[in-house]
Amino acid sequence: QVQLVESGGGLVQPGGSLRLSCAASGSIFRINTMGWYRQAPGNQRELVAAISRGNTTNYADSVKGRFTISRDNAKNTVYLQMNSLKPQDTAAYYCHAIITTQILVTYDYWGQGTQVTVSS
Repeated sequence: QVQLVESGGGLVQPGGSLRLSCAASGSIFRINTMGWYRQAPGNQRELVAAISRGNTTNYADSVKGRFTISRDNAKNTVYLQMNSLKPQDTAAYYCHAIITTQILVTYDYWGQGTQVTVSS
């Protein structure tokens, strides 16, 4: 059994910053790509940022230059530093990871989601 637990969401004013964290735990052999997705009401879930085990990153055009994804492999944790937040960043943010379990089967795992609201 593998779990992803997110933290760090909340309410912030436009131009502000938040840092999301997502820690993986359980029967883990190796964590491959980790990432963050978001979903606003009425919209499809979209990729925000992803990072490979070797730290290659990929960002949605809408967040480039404002958001930074990073990971700590020793802690099985991925972070999303969000700066210069805009109202259109308001959404539920979901952690995603591709994890090889200790029985050497690879699955996609999702966190429960954390709400980010950008409003004055």
